[in-house]
Amino acid sequence: MNLCNYILYTRVNFILKLRMAGDEMVNITMLGTGGNVPSPNRFCSSAFLNYKGRKILIDCGEGTQISMKKVGCGFKGIDLILITHLHGDHINGLIGLLSTMGNSEKRTPLTIVGPRGIKRAIKAMLVLIEGIPYPLNIIENPSGAFSINDGQFKEIEISTIKLEHSTECIGYSLYFKRNRKFSPQNAIENNVPKYLWKNLQLGQTFYIDDNAYTPDMVLGEERKGIKFSYITDTRPINTIPDFIKESDLFICEAMYGDDLDIAKAVKNKHMTFRESASLAKLGKVKHLLLTHFSPSVDNPSYFIENARSVFKNTTIAHDGIKIDLSYSAED
Repeated sequence: MNLCNYILYTRVNFILKLRMAGDEMVNITMLGTGGNVPSPNRFCSSAFLNYKGRKILIDCGEGTQISMKKVGCGFKGIDLILITHLHGDHINGLIGLLSTMGNSEKRTPLTIVGPRGIKRAIKAMLVLIEGIPYPLNIIENPSGAFSINDGQFKEIEISTIKLEHSTECIGYSLYFKRNRKFSPQNAIENNVPKYLWKNLQLGQTFYIDDNAYTPDMVLGEERKGIKFSYITDTRPINTIPDFIKESDLFICEAMYGDDLDIAKAVKNKHMTFRESASLAKLGKVKHLLLTHFSPSVDNPSYFIENARSVFKNTTIAHDGIKIDLSYSAED
C-alpha cells in the first residue's frame, strides 16, 4: 500500500472515540461537512445522532441521502430533524429525504424543528411530494429548553440559541439525561420488596396491599448526563460560550481556516478556525469538532494549528467521521 492510499484509507476509516467509559452512548456521524455547495470530497451540512435507537438528524444539506447510504444510517428510523436555518446548504436535501422516508415504509411520527419560516418551507416541499404516509409535527422558532412530547425522547432535553447570520439561524444543545443511581440502602430503608427493585429502577410504580412503591424509594443521587452542542453559520457572539458550557462535544462551523480571511468571515457572518476555537475555550468544552468548510478550503487540516494554538483538543471533521460519547464512569 503506497503512502497516498494509506492516507486515504486511514481518513475514511478513522473513528474518533471520545469515550469517558460507561454504558449507554450517543453515536454521532458527520454526513456533510461542507458549506455553500457540495464538492467531490464534501457534501453539505448534516449530522446524524443515534441514542438508544432514537435517530436524530441535524440539518439536511445536498448529498445527505447519499452520505446516509454510505455509512448505513437508514432512513426509516429518523424521528426528529433539527434545522438550523433555511439556506440551501442546510435544507436542500430535505425534500428528497421526506419522500424517501415514506418510500422506506416509515409510518411513525416525524418531528421537524426549525427557525421562523420552517413551516412555510415544509409546506412548499410537500407540494412536490404526493403525500407522506407518516404524521408530521413541525415546531417553529422554539425558545429556551424543551423536550419533544414523545415518550421516546423524554430523556433528551433540547435547548436553542439565536445566532448572528444573514438569515434567522438557531444553534442547538442536546442534553442526554442519565438514570439516577440505584440505592440498595434506600430500598431497604423504605421496606421495598426485593422483587420490585429492578422494575422500580426502570421507572415503574406499584401498588401492593395499600402500599405505593415509587422509583424514588430505590434511587439515589442524580448523575451527570451527556451534553452535545451544535453551532453553525454565525459570528462568535457573546451568548455562545455560556450556551455550550462544559459540552462533552462542541461541533462548530469553521468556514475559513486562514486568519487573513477574517474580513470574509465578518462580511458573510461566519467564523475562522481561531474564532471557533476561542468559543470552545471560553465555553470550557471537552472537545471541539470543526465543520462547514468553505469550498475554497481544499485541505482544512492545513490550518489546524490556528485552532489548536487556542484550544488544543480540536479535530477536523470529514464526511463519515464517527464520534461516540458515553457517560462518565465517575458518576
